[in-house]
Amino acid sequence: MAFADYYSGLQHVGIPSSSLEQSEAFWTKLGFKKTGDFPAGNVIFMQRENLVIETWSGDKVAGKPGAINHISMDTTDADAAFDAAKAEGFTLIDSEVQHLPFWDKGIKFFNLQGPDGVIVEFCEIVK
Repeated sequence: MAFADYYSGLQHVGIPSSSLEQSEAFWTKLGFKKTGDFPAGNVIFMQRENLVIETWSGDKVAGKPGAINHISMDTTDADAAFDAAKAEGFTLIDSEVQHLPFWDKGIKFFNLQGPDGVIVEFCEIVK
């Protein structure tokens, strides 16, 4: 399969924050609900309908205009997607699929570099 066959669309947008409390209040006021809270990583996920915002504290670019860290595409097989991206010559930021203990069974993800410094993450929520 081609790399483009391994993802279905936007999973979330990653936006750094100088204050998770202020970010949560802001997104809540806009009608979002907190769907994930991961204190170990200082990360929360806020969702409204099909749009999910991942926000975290501790990033130096927080508070600057345009400070979107990455967009994340939804994949059901991060390992196969990684292999396909590598085979198709994409510029991979990660040398292997990464893991984090988010959600019930964790996530698997990798990042690639797009033009103008854009980071595109491909993320699988492990079922």
